[in-house]
Amino acid sequence: MKVSFFITCLGDMFYVNAGKAAVELLEHLGCEVDFPRTQTCCGQPAYNSGYQRETIEVAKHLVETFEHAEYVVGISGSCVYMIHEYVHLFEEGSEWQQRAIKLKEKTYELTQFIVDLLGVEDVGASYDAVATYHTSCHMTRLLKVNEAPFRLLNNVKGLEMIDLPNRHDCCGFGGTFSVKMSDISEQMVDEKVHHIEETKANLLLGADGSCLMNIGGRLSRNGSPVEVKHIAEILNSRGDV
Repeated sequence: MKVSFFITCLGDMFYVNAGKAAVELLEHLGCEVDFPRTQTCCGQPAYNSGYQRETIEVAKHLVETFEHAEYVVGISGSCVYMIHEYVHLFEEGSEWQQRAIKLKEKTYELTQFIVDLLGVEDVGASYDAVATYHTSCHMTRLLKVNEAPFRLLNNVKGLEMIDLPNRHDCCGFGGTFSVKMSDISEQMVDEKVHHIEETKANLLLGADGSCLMNIGGRLSRNGSPVEVKHIAEILNSRGDV
């Protein structure tokens, strides 16, 4: 199975290890992976800020970038959902909308692809830790990926999963929301951090770099010892860390 890897902005700039782990994991599962070097931001920041014309230009570029792909797999549920949204940017029935529909139908978040397309729930991972998992808003509520991450994590040898209280609550990032309404965002992430610390876990996992950056930043400022990792890093672990 051929996969074109969608790294996302945060993955490219801040979560390189997660991107590397995801590619290695896909190859371990028998996929042939390529990396289109012309890929850019998915356009979500512009879209959420009301810049639809600029978003359409980005959308057209990514449609062209990944048009050759058999499947597209990304490490951010939020960014993958944005690609799914391209369908609504173009005129009904237009050529660009049809091209966007084709891209949507073959674009998946990493855990969704592994469980739903490859039919795998045990990737042979091993990692000794007590962990809890943050369910990001776009991935669960909009992309509708709810169970795949837990099915995979529950099969990681040595990993004890603790349920995160009020796990479906937003972490307060929300893209530009955290900048425009920073006071509210701060209260939201503080509540999230409180629940994480309640679990006594030493590891926080998630599948969206933006959420992990927001929560991880707050944990760090609070002097918390909780480590933060992308789920791809754990699923690609073979007990060597």
